[in-house]
Amino acid sequence: MPTQAADLVLTGARVRLGRDRWAAALAVRDGRIAAVGAAADVLALAGPRTRVVHSPGGLVVPGFQDSHNHAPFAGRNRLRLWLNDLEGRHAYLDAIAAYADAHPEEEWILGGGWAMEYFPGGTPRKEDLDAVVPDRPVFLFNRDVHGAWVNSRALAAAGITDGTPDPSDGRIERDPVTGEATGTLHEGAAYHVNDHVVPLPDRAEWEAAILEAQGYLHSLGITGWQDAWVTPGTQAAYQALAADGRLTARVVGALWWDRHRGLEQIGELLERRERGLRVAAPGAALGSGFHPTTVKIMTDGVLENHTGALLEPYCDGCGGQSDNHGLSYVPYDLLREAVTELDRHGFQVHLHAIGDRAVRNALDAIAAARAANGPGDRRHHIAHVQVVQPSDVKRFAELDTVVNCQTYWAQSEPQMDELTLPFLGPERARLQYPFADFLASGARLAMGSDWAVTTADPLEQLEVAVTRVDPANRGNAPFLPEQRLPLDDALDAFTAGSAYVNHDAHGGAFEVGRRADLALLDTDIFAPGFATPASTPLADVRVRLTLAAGRIVHDTGC
Repeated sequence: MPTQAADLVLTGARVRLGRDRWAAALAVRDGRIAAVGAAADVLALAGPRTRVVHSPGGLVVPGFQDSHNHAPFAGRNRLRLWLNDLEGRHAYLDAIAAYADAHPEEEWILGGGWAMEYFPGGTPRKEDLDAVVPDRPVFLFNRDVHGAWVNSRALAAAGITDGTPDPSDGRIERDPVTGEATGTLHEGAAYHVNDHVVPLPDRAEWEAAILEAQGYLHSLGITGWQDAWVTPGTQAAYQALAADGRLTARVVGALWWDRHRGLEQIGELLERRERGLRVAAPGAALGSGFHPTTVKIMTDGVLENHTGALLEPYCDGCGGQSDNHGLSYVPYDLLREAVTELDRHGFQVHLHAIGDRAVRNALDAIAAARAANGPGDRRHHIAHVQVVQPSDVKRFAELDTVVNCQTYWAQSEPQMDELTLPFLGPERARLQYPFADFLASGARLAMGSDWAVTTADPLEQLEVAVTRVDPANRGNAPFLPEQRLPLDDALDAFTAGSAYVNHDAHGGAFEVGRRADLALLDTDIFAPGFATPASTPLADVRVRLTLAAGRIVHDTGC
């Protein structure tokens, strides 16, 4: 035990060191874990200026790390028009009208978070927005950021008419009788408007958005994340915040792969990585700061709008089969070449893959990179993995590829029941989110929220991981219950697993000398009696205290 006084001592709460491994207390000094052990030994490090937090019945865990989120975009919506917490068309329209009335100076009404389940076919119409905001363009991404709801002014500003052709990587929703653009833009049609028509935020706005997101994520016990969509604008903001110490989380940036271009963009990605790594962050010695060392490739869309890439066509929802296999945004051969070249240049590759064809193509690309370059320590990962063929489950471990799980999605809810299951059919429906199969195959799991697509709260996500039931409707039948994860494995995925995918040698465990990233929970979720056959109420647990690099970044005054 060191003899210098600690800055903070935690007692009363059990400290989880790993599966069935516990300590009674923990001490922090100078941003690092100073001691872990018996309460009397650790309390001996308390000095006159040491803060001692005694939390009987609580639990100390390593700081959660979110392996896939969109913090700047979520933060920006929280500062503007945040629809995520509302339910239904009327609630959305009331909030949109109120925001527009309160902000007459804004040239565009921007925000998002609406859910497809509240609109027929998942597609809202422009007339509703025209009625509440007739004088300005409105552009609102949906929760999964794969579609946007727009009014007539926005369509006009984008030059979209009834005769405008669909882009190759998206679709303009049209009236089936008249062909009129109805006000929903899917995938590339929405991204084109967002990137080229909607006014871009300046660096100050992105900085404010990241700080807003960071404060909220810290309140949930999250001390680090991988940003799955880093643009030049958000990268500049991250770097500025890291340089002056306002970025208290450890963030890995996944630089966005432009699917409309080819291998020629790799030089620009290398330059962006080099520029980002030159930033001297105050916490660099502890591994903190911003690390733009990953490239994100979107290989397909989502199942709800039939752009997720499937091996066999979508069902038509009426017992038959369509001729639509979904979209592959990067051609197969180019995807193999891109992943191989990125791997050769030392990038980690983060691949979005929803459908079984997308998952297989992503695995084939990683296999090609390993064949060309040999095995390395890139820690490539595939996110979402919604529909996975059994023959591909085992390939993750064979290719040393991390499964980036969004466990909150593995539940019965209206979007699943109404917009997904009828179009997959019963055989493919049983292949969704096979997390237990991945675990049994020896694959390494990480966990991410995809916030603001769905909740950022790790405890809500952990509850779905171990129950396959919506925490808000605990009486529901579990969704494919054979794919439930044990709590130990789920928690390890959200801590050590995500730290691994983020190349964070300090995160995910408590050892003397490591960076002090931790969350103090108000309830010991491993205590006898916490979980019963009827309920595992993880979502009811709250975070009392969060430390990032030894700095208190969330404190309920416990």
